[in-house]
Amino acid sequence: MSNIKFINEDKEVVAATGANLRQKAMENGIDIYKIWGKMMNCGGCGQCGTCAVEIVEGMENLSPPTEAENRLLKKKPANFRLACQTLVNGPVSVVTKP
Repeated sequence: MSNIKFINEDKEVVAATGANLRQKAMENGIDIYKIWGKMMNCGGCGQCGTCAVEIVEGMENLSPPTEAENRLLKKKPANFRLACQTLVNGPVSVVTKP
């Protein structure tokens, strides 16, 4: 089991090891999309980049970045991830809508 702390929302959720970050956020009422992303997201396929989050703690507890992340986040800081492409394997702290 892994704890995911959503800093902006002051909410912590428990997830099974290997859980998808976007899915766990959605299941727990955490809004990860800005206005444009709410209308134009790709539904978790790693094609749009609208679910970008900032990892504050626990980067080592996440799956390695995918090719989609490398392509869509190449101009973002190294601690940004696409929630839809990220699997959680341990405790992590996340800032949504960075």
